[in-house]
Amino acid sequence: MKTKLLLIALTTLCTGALFADESPAVGSAAPDFSLPSAHGKTETLSKFIGKYVVLEWFNPGCPFVQKHYKSDNMQNLQKEFTGKGVVWLTIDSSATGEEGNLSPAGAIKQMEDWKMHSTALLLDADGKVGHEYGATNTPHMFVINPKGEVIYKGAIDSVRSTEISDIKGATNYVKAALTEAMAGKPVEPATTKAYGCSVKYAP
Repeated sequence: MKTKLLLIALTTLCTGALFADESPAVGSAAPDFSLPSAHGKTETLSKFIGKYVVLEWFNPGCPFVQKHYKSDNMQNLQKEFTGKGVVWLTIDSSATGEEGNLSPAGAIKQMEDWKMHSTALLLDADGKVGHEYGATNTPHMFVINPKGEVIYKGAIDSVRSTEISDIKGATNYVKAALTEAMAGKPVEPATTKAYGCSVKYAP
């Protein structure tokens, strides 16, 4: 009973971000952006036209994010699809002084410690890109097709929990979206409700 109440409290605190902007509709053009990476290189979304792109909102302090990284679930997914030519951009929109905000050096260390396989870890401390995408949670996932259109947005999977043991029985929506799209099939579902900790934008 205590465990259930704790999870309810955690979900209440973490799941819904306040003042979230509207995210781009499935089928619409993904908003272009340029952000600095942990390694000091500026990455611009539009330069990846012609490739599938995954956007992953990230906060290493969030237990929902930790679930997918401490199990290697996220790293395995990154490795699988970057190996197939997909660009994977992990985005940290935590504001300065807020949980999850990373300096470039801290971001590099985080990538090394968790053995991340993202194409790049991008730093969005002013939250501009997060707001453009209406990113509400960590993780919040978007899949963009080679035409630059959003084809999936929402949760990483179907089980809203912080328990690593729940990963095995969950439907991974990001994997399904990429697999279906790359096979020329329609993505279903194309939209789900993201779950996790609220993105820690500036107050």
